Amino acid sequence: MYAAVVRSFDSAPRYEQFPAPAANGGDDMVVDVAAAGLHPRVRSQANGSHYTSTDELPLVPGIDGVGRGPDGVLRYFLLPDTTMGTMAEQTIIDTRRSIVLPESSDPVAIAAAMNPAMSSWIALRQRIAFRAGQNVLVLGATGSAGQIAVQTAKLLGANKIIAAGRDKDRLGDLRSLGATETMLMDGASGSGDLSRQASDVDVVIDYLWGEPTAAAMLAVVSGRTDPGRLLSWIEIGSIAGPTAAIPSAALRAARLQIVGSGQGSVSTRDIVTELPALADEINKGSFTIETRPMPLADVEQAWADAPTSKRRIVVIP
Repeated sequence: MYAAVVRSFDSAPRYEQFPAPAANGGDDMVVDVAAAGLHPRVRSQANGSHYTSTDELPLVPGIDGVGRGPDGVLRYFLLPDTTMGTMAEQTIIDTRRSIVLPESSDPVAIAAAMNPAMSSWIALRQRIAFRAGQNVLVLGATGSAGQIAVQTAKLLGANKIIAAGRDKDRLGDLRSLGATETMLMDGASGSGDLSRQASDVDVVIDYLWGEPTAAAMLAVVSGRTDPGRLLSWIEIGSIAGPTAAIPSAALRAARLQIVGSGQGSVSTRDIVTELPALADEINKGSFTIETRPMPLADVEQAWADAPTSKRRIVVIP
């Protein structure tokens, strides 16, 4: 079969022949891949920088996808840490990490939206006790996952949704997706705006981390009118840096809890229980996400385009 194959962490995957997977019985199943999303998590898997990387090569990248097994059923599936990913004509899945999709599902839409939507959906439903009517700040709201986080917060009943990001053009579109306020993050002035606009949020969904998070956290905490009101800061991504120098004053001056949400902090079982409801919302059109389907044979071009693409690239074998 053909697959996208990584043979060096310093170069993009190449389209080449690769041994077809074989099921080992039990809950294993070989599926024909219909669509696989090229997510930031997939790129970090392919360059060896993700915290789950085992440095094992060669590998076929891809962490989730839509496919059809020998039973003819269409499924969305998540893969464990494996060198046999989803960017191939076939892959092997554990059916316990999959859900059955309606035949009317659009594989490209599901493959594009499930991963970025999962980050905020699971964060709000599994990592904290989120309640309808609470106020939410999304840091990094102009990225694909951030845009969906705005929509997720609205879908789950948030009251005020503040979308903060650095892409001025995309920031203007977020009100139509559910943001009640938007804020351009541009250095010191951005921190000042956060102190005024976001001082009384209940939840922060953070895709940035790094120096911007440290500044934002101090700004939000220092502006709170009620320091005893719980502020849940959920760290999901690290676009701006892997470490953040959190001021000790921020932790002492307010009732602040910092939690992470990602692979390991939520069990696979709990993730899988959330997937049917999330897939149903995607099928209903509850999320707006721009997609760009590309053939598997063009995977090198897809890799080159992904960092700057404003549409989520979906690889089609």
